Amino acid sequence: MQAFDEMTAAGNECRTAYKTLKPWLESTSSDLLRQRREEAELLFRRVGITFAVYGDAQGEERLIPFDIIPRVLERSEWDHLARGLNQRVEALNAFLKDVYSNGEVIRAGVIPEDLVYRNPYYRPEMQGVKLPHDIYVMIAGIDLVRVDAKDFYVLEDNARTPSGVSYMLENREVMMRLFPELFAMHRVEPVEHYPDELLKTLRSVAPTHAPGEPTVALLTPGQYNSAYYEHTFLADKLGVELVEGRDLFVRENTVYMRTTEGPKRVDVIYRRLDDDFLDPLAFRPDSALGVPGLMSAYRAGNVTLANAVGTGVADDKAVYSYMPEIIKFYTGEEPILKNVPTWRCREPDALKYVLDHLPELVVKEVDGSGGYGMLVGPKADKAQIEAFRGKLKSDPSKFIAQPTLALSTCPTFVDEGVAPRHVDLRPYVLTGADGVRFVPGGLTRVALKDGSLVVNSSQGGGTKDTWVLDEATGEGG
Repeated sequence: MQAFDEMTAAGNECRTAYKTLKPWLESTSSDLLRQRREEAELLFRRVGITFAVYGDAQGEERLIPFDIIPRVLERSEWDHLARGLNQRVEALNAFLKDVYSNGEVIRAGVIPEDLVYRNPYYRPEMQGVKLPHDIYVMIAGIDLVRVDAKDFYVLEDNARTPSGVSYMLENREVMMRLFPELFAMHRVEPVEHYPDELLKTLRSVAPTHAPGEPTVALLTPGQYNSAYYEHTFLADKLGVELVEGRDLFVRENTVYMRTTEGPKRVDVIYRRLDDDFLDPLAFRPDSALGVPGLMSAYRAGNVTLANAVGTGVADDKAVYSYMPEIIKFYTGEEPILKNVPTWRCREPDALKYVLDHLPELVVKEVDGSGGYGMLVGPKADKAQIEAFRGKLKSDPSKFIAQPTLALSTCPTFVDEGVAPRHVDLRPYVLTGADGVRFVPGGLTRVALKDGSLVVNSSQGGGTKDTWVLDEATGEGG
C-alpha cells in the first residue's frame, strides 16, 4: 500500500507547503543535521523533558525522540481541520450533556443503550449534575491521520486527560533556537500563546458565583506519574499552583488549598488524575491521590473540574464508531472530518468479517490507549494473530477493528539520512464559556522505525514540530 507523502505529490513534484523546505533540506549536509539533532537532545535533557514507560524493566525516565525536520501544513489545510475539530468537540460536549441528563440520543436509537450505561467510564454519579455552561470537555486532543492530499481522518478522541501539549511547545522553542534561518524563510503561525489560551479557558468555566478572579490549580498524581514533567511544565507556564491530593481539602462543600498564608479557596481544578482516584469517598476507597469530599463540592457546583468527571464515555473506541451519527444528531450537519471505517466486534456480522480478515486489520481494545492491547495484522506473526483470535471470540464487545491505513509520511532525519516516516497529528481544542480556541498545529507524532505505523512514544515513536504557514506560498518576506 503506497503511502501519501506530504512533501512530494505524484510524479515527485514538491507540494506547495514544502517548496521552501525541500531545497533547504537538499542543500543541508547530514553532518549539520546530525549536529543539530544532538544539540536538540542536549537542550531537552537540560530542561528535563522525559517520560516513563509503565512496565519497563529498567523503569528509567527517557527522552521522547525529537525529529528536527518540521511537518508543514498550509493555512487552508489547517482552516479545514479547525472547522472539523470545532464541529466534533461541539458534538462531544452535547453528547456528554445528553447522556448525563435526558439520554435523547439513546431514545432516538442513534447509539445502543448498553454501550453508554455499561461503559466502564460512564459515571452514574454525574447524572443530573449541572456544569457551568454545560461544558464537559474543556481540553480535547483529537488524533488525526492523513491518507491523501485532501482527507484527514479522526483516529480517536481523547476527552479525559489528553497529554503531550508540553512537547508541542518545547518542540517549537527548540526549533526556533536551532534553526532561526529556516524560520526566517517561512511565516509560521505561533503556538507559544497556548498557555494563555488554556488559562482563559479554565477561568471562563469557573463556578458562576466564584468571587473575584477564579483560582486555578493543576492536580497531579505526583512525581511517579509518566507525564509528571508535563504537569510541572504547564503549572509553571499557566502561573498556577501544582498540587497533589494532600494539598487540598474540602470544608462545607468548598475546596481549599493549603498555603503558607492559610487556606485558599480553589475554583477550578485542571486535573491530570483519572476519575477512579479523584475522591476516595466516591470512587476507589484505597486512593491516596485524591481529595476526600471533592465530588460533593463538585456536585454542589462549588468547584469546576477540567475535564469533567465521566468524559471517558465519549472517547471509548466503540462509541467513536458512532461519532458520525452523533455529530449529525446534535449539529444537523454531515461530519467535516471523517472517521476511519470501523467494525464493531460486538456485532456478529462484523465479528465474522474481522475473524476472517485478521491478518489485514488493526484490532484495538475499546478502552485501550498508548498503543497497548492492539494487533497490527500485517505486522503480526501467526502466533500473535491466533492469540488475538482467542481474545475476540471470548469477549468480542471489548474490541473494534479498522483497516490498516497507509498513514501519510513526512521527511524525517534518521540514521541513514532524510527518509519518509509515517506520522499522525494531535491538535488541542480548548472549549470555554466564550467559545472554542485553537493554536494552529498540534503535536505531530512520528513512527521512527522504517515501515512502522505505531507513533506512540511508549512504543518507540517520536515527535516533530508542526508548522502552519500563514500564507499559501509559505515564503517569508
